[in-house]
Amino acid sequence: MFLLSLRPAVAALAFVAATAGLGTPPAAAATFELPPIDRIVNYQPKLPLQVFTADGVEIAQFGAERREYVPLARTPKLLQDAVLAVEDARFREHSGVDPKGMARAALALLTGGRKQGASTITQQLVRTMLLTRELTVERKAKEILLAFKVEEALSKDRILEIYLNEIFLGQRAYGFASAARTYFGKPMDQLTLAEAALLAGLPQNPYYANPVANFERAVQRQRVVLERMRATGAITAQQLAAARAEKLTIRPPGQRSVNAEHVAEMARRTVVERFGTGAYTTGLRVTTSLRATDQRAAFEAVQRGVLAFDRRGTWRGPEGFEALPESNGPELESAAALALKDHRDDETLRVAVVLSASPKDLRVQLASGERVSVKGEGLRWAQPGLNAKAKPELKLARGAVVRVVSTGNGPSGDTWAMTQWPEAEAALVALDTQTGRVRALVGGFDFTRQPFNHVTQSWRQPGSAFKPLLYSAALEARVMPATLVDDLPFTAANGWSPGNSNGAHSGPITLRQALSQSSNLASVRVLQHVGTQRAREWSTRFGMDAQRHPDNLTLALGTGLVTPLQMASAYATLANGGWHVAPVVIEKITDAQGKVLFEAPPPAALTEDNRALPERNAYVMSSLLNDVTRVGTAARAQTLLKRPDLYGKTGTTNDAIDAWFTGYHPSLATAVWLGYDKPRSLGASASGGGLALPIWIDFMGDALKSVPVVPPPAPPAGLSRVNGEWLYSEWLEGGWVSSISDTGGVQYAGPPTVLDALKELFKP
Repeated sequence: MFLLSLRPAVAALAFVAATAGLGTPPAAAATFELPPIDRIVNYQPKLPLQVFTADGVEIAQFGAERREYVPLARTPKLLQDAVLAVEDARFREHSGVDPKGMARAALALLTGGRKQGASTITQQLVRTMLLTRELTVERKAKEILLAFKVEEALSKDRILEIYLNEIFLGQRAYGFASAARTYFGKPMDQLTLAEAALLAGLPQNPYYANPVANFERAVQRQRVVLERMRATGAITAQQLAAARAEKLTIRPPGQRSVNAEHVAEMARRTVVERFGTGAYTTGLRVTTSLRATDQRAAFEAVQRGVLAFDRRGTWRGPEGFEALPESNGPELESAAALALKDHRDDETLRVAVVLSASPKDLRVQLASGERVSVKGEGLRWAQPGLNAKAKPELKLARGAVVRVVSTGNGPSGDTWAMTQWPEAEAALVALDTQTGRVRALVGGFDFTRQPFNHVTQSWRQPGSAFKPLLYSAALEARVMPATLVDDLPFTAANGWSPGNSNGAHSGPITLRQALSQSSNLASVRVLQHVGTQRAREWSTRFGMDAQRHPDNLTLALGTGLVTPLQMASAYATLANGGWHVAPVVIEKITDAQGKVLFEAPPPAALTEDNRALPERNAYVMSSLLNDVTRVGTAARAQTLLKRPDLYGKTGTTNDAIDAWFTGYHPSLATAVWLGYDKPRSLGASASGGGLALPIWIDFMGDALKSVPVVPPPAPPAGLSRVNGEWLYSEWLEGGWVSSISDTGGVQYAGPPTVLDALKELFKP
């Protein structure tokens, strides 16, 4: 039992206010047990697990409470003034309880006036952290007594600091720093006066005045805050007028400044596996290797590419139908908003309900309440839904729930087009060729609908994108860029008869032409010469798992299994001159105080001791892959990006089930995949060059925007130039494979040595 004496005047006012209108005698609150105030005095905030890019942009928070702890010294004075003006103007003067406020509240209650708040910031803090919100005399009395105890134990600054970091402000945001990011997408020190005043109005009732749920109520409360600030002298009349006139833009729920949900999930799993579920409340911070600008570019490129592919298909109809009133009066707006309440909005694919439909104009209302028109080219794709004889499930009529996308600024403002959730998926990963640090990773079109990470978890056939690994092995088997290989019909001993993707064949072509044209027939013959076992073993130098690749001639067509991350890492081996670099996504994990708990080891030095490929092998392969992007199946890369320092290879699997493009700039290797989760054909004319390459070009155009063109490096030792083509120097006098054909077998330039003949006879 604990009894605390208060100064008589304050005590009298306090208990009058506490008991007025509650119907409970003051004597009931005379003695009671008080909870300890240790939780406030020794304040330890529940801080979420946070994930950041390498350049400090937040990707995600995990935990029941969104909170970012900021000391009072770094809290903008403007925000402090706003909170104090509306919540506790005499905070610096009282000792935990405001006698004037208590007297005013008590008088209002005793005389039947409007109920007034009388709780100080200290009382609010006590109620939030130590008591329930139950409105009883005992709770109110405890609140008052505990407020005095807290004021005796802590300084005013410390109390205010805890309050500003602890108070709930709606949308799972605790504290003003978190609320600033939640509602405005910016750090607290970048808030305008108008924004700070809106946030300061939330503590009284964060549900009622939530700007996401009810913007008008939030603005009304903001006006109250501004008037209080003017009354206390915190702002001038000019500042008041400017703040009232400022247009506020609330960040839509769930919108991120950087969309990297698949990476955030990778980080979350890693941290919880290492530190347990306590990571959600102890303020651990994960720094990833991502770069914010690259990640944004990757996300947008994947979105555009998948949506462009989906529009090649057919309109599949509205997502649903909702009943709307027949009239077009004010009740229509609220009915339309209610109709969309259970349909998730998306920052790109905006959910909307059709208000009116005609063959030339579709009028819709977005979840935000904005009304827009879809017409012309933006409507053409969904015309089947406007046909009078359209099937019910395709019909575009009043009440249909659809998706629309902004296509940019037209002559009279934003233009809109019909869209739909795509069925296809795509993935993109880009990594630094020297360090293996992943700079961008998009694991799928939409994490919320499909959290599966296609970059790291999806094992798919690479198709022709695997051929550079085979050709690299062939260079070590004396097959040179000038080697002639038959591009003619082929039938294996077991009856297997592959063909080229275009159904044509060209006769004898050079190895360079074979890769540039992506000849399947030539590649099978090259593999026959190299040997499947030797080719599989060689692929492990690029980071491949040999067991996931067949020990037969179909290996030449890329029928093994790879992930996009493996492919990007493999091509980085060629880009950096012959070193395989292990991909890294998680750079560092620190605790709330900044102590490093984990840090990825620095990139290994690229020395001759850890080289995966001979330098000249990587050099020649880059020469071949440059031709692919210059005159081959990916010629659009150099044409559109207008830079010669690009290298890569398209990949399309049998029946066009998987579409790939993997390529690199000397500093950045990027793999793009597109397909269906449940494998099926992407279409008779689909190809890696037509589907994956545009996404790659879109991303690399942004990623390389400020990167100067890199000229080809000087040829390494051991290479010679003969008749305009590269040749390993030791074979200048002969001994390299000059041709591979069905009729003449393997022919060598110059007489092969006895050792060469024996190797050919007993090769695996």
